Amino acid sequence: MPLGPSEPPIPKREFSFAKGHGAHNDFIVLNDPGGWIRLTSADVVRLCRRRTGIGADGLLRAVRCTNHPEATAMADEAEWFMDYYNADGSQGAMCGNGIRVLARHLADTGQIPTGATAIATRAGVRTVHIPAGPDQDRDITVDMGHPRLSGDSGITVSAGGHQWPAVHVDMGNPHAVAFVDDLTRPGALLFPPAVTPLDAYPDGVTVEFVVTRTHRHLELRVHERGVGETRACGTGACAAVAAARQHDQNSGEETTYTVDVPGGRLRVTVGDDGSMTLGGAAVIVAQGTVWLESGR
Repeated sequence: MPLGPSEPPIPKREFSFAKGHGAHNDFIVLNDPGGWIRLTSADVVRLCRRRTGIGADGLLRAVRCTNHPEATAMADEAEWFMDYYNADGSQGAMCGNGIRVLARHLADTGQIPTGATAIATRAGVRTVHIPAGPDQDRDITVDMGHPRLSGDSGITVSAGGHQWPAVHVDMGNPHAVAFVDDLTRPGALLFPPAVTPLDAYPDGVTVEFVVTRTHRHLELRVHERGVGETRACGTGACAAVAAARQHDQNSGEETTYTVDVPGGRLRVTVGDDGSMTLGGAAVIVAQGTVWLESGR
């Protein structure tokens, strides 16, 4: 029996990419202003693999808001949309280090000016502040909005044979923050920490293990949802600060916290209204091209 007409092959095109990191939290940035890339979760996994791909904790696609169906409603506020994916191919809503790396790439390529620029995300529009000048060591900051915390949530996390109570913090993505006395206690974090109750996070959660070093100085390790243990996490740093402030009952004053992560140092400033700003270096380390399916 003859087969019916087959679908025409999907064309492949060469697209430019950049590789960058914020405190060693690294990302592939695909430049796709027209929204032409037909990106699948398998593509993301392939590109993010450390040994056979480009290698990254996540992938960021830079698309103009007018050319992405999830972002058209934000086009009056922002020109660009951060289409963010975790290394396992799942979509993400917000990434504090990722949006700073995306902004660095767009500024370096002349697609946005230095200064304050609005960028749309699945968690809403965020304003990124990019210093002028060629020095990539200068901090890029991003307004992270207001954290949303639970009260006594009854959430616990377990890792390395130990268990701790955790604070739920929503930073546009879900976090469970546990304060520990030693960052080695959670063990190797090769697998996601166990979280109870089992139905607390049906779509998974990013878990922070936090030590208070001194007043307004935290150190943490993080197991990111959809990625694994990473060397930094911007929303995780903000979640840790939010949980620390709730524990210390701090509010109503502008303060800056230092947050040390395995990949470096981040700074979180909390305004007197509780809003947060994340700052740190964002560095582009490589550029190239990659073949991907195209066509909208």
